[in-house]
Amino acid sequence: MRVRLDLAYDGTAFAGWAAQPGLRTVEGVLADALATVLREPVRLTVAGRTDSGVHAAAQVAHVDVSRSAWERLPGRSDRAPQAALLTRLAGVLAREAAASSGSHGLGTVPRGASDLVVAGARTAPPGFDARFSALERRYVYRIADGAGEGRAAAPRDPARRGQVLWVPDVLDVDAMAASAAPLLGEHDFLSYCKPREGATTIRTLKRLDWRRELDGPDAGLVTLTVVADAFCHSMVRSLVGAGLAVGQGRRPASWPGDLLAARSRDGAAPVAPPHGLTLEAVSYPPDAELEVQAERARVVRSLPGGDCGC
Repeated sequence: MRVRLDLAYDGTAFAGWAAQPGLRTVEGVLADALATVLREPVRLTVAGRTDSGVHAAAQVAHVDVSRSAWERLPGRSDRAPQAALLTRLAGVLAREAAASSGSHGLGTVPRGASDLVVAGARTAPPGFDARFSALERRYVYRIADGAGEGRAAAPRDPARRGQVLWVPDVLDVDAMAASAAPLLGEHDFLSYCKPREGATTIRTLKRLDWRRELDGPDAGLVTLTVVADAFCHSMVRSLVGAGLAVGQGRRPASWPGDLLAARSRDGAAPVAPPHGLTLEAVSYPPDAELEVQAERARVVRSLPGGDCGC
């Protein structure tokens, strides 16, 4: 059986998504928790592999489990398997967070809380693949800048210091927005990616919006919303770094486009800190199109230099 998991996490104390020996990672913690609850080893597939320190508000993963393990989840209760899985995972993850708080610098963890939450679990429709069936990923980067003439700075909420980059400068958001236009569409983003052997750096940017938020929980903050079919390693944070260089007046608005055209790692875009970045959404086609989309993506990524899936 394939089970879809919807999850969120604070990436501060995680060394990224991918499991690594001796490091606390989202994949490692979640796989161990699932194995404990299901009483069988598991292998996770994720929609977007986030870097160390990057957060997720709406990550998607899938796991294949035996039918016997799924059916025994409720035990003697009358709960549905998915409800039993969520309840038991919450307990295991809370205990893990408490046990890890000292050794991983988490500080005191509130009783019953975890920095990784599985918010949803359900049997996946036929053809669903968390990675290959995805149509696009959406990230948001949040920045609190200085106070401008006639404008108060966004309140620097200490409770959000781990999710918002603080800069002393007054950012020129109009120049940042103008600098983003040449980057939209399909391009070779070598100047904005840390390439991996055998992986292409060609991506299709569908949205790249710099703006100052006027209302809502992010009122006053400068945000970058970026949407693409997929991203390569450190690409989003490099896009942020280039935009910041423009907004702080260190580079002209034409520089990000010139950098893209250079297609070179010499003088590559600076990489912004990870903590301001959050994966906000992963979108999928209708159920009837999941398998076709997954096969299409697999073909593209099996070509020489195919997509790295980051």
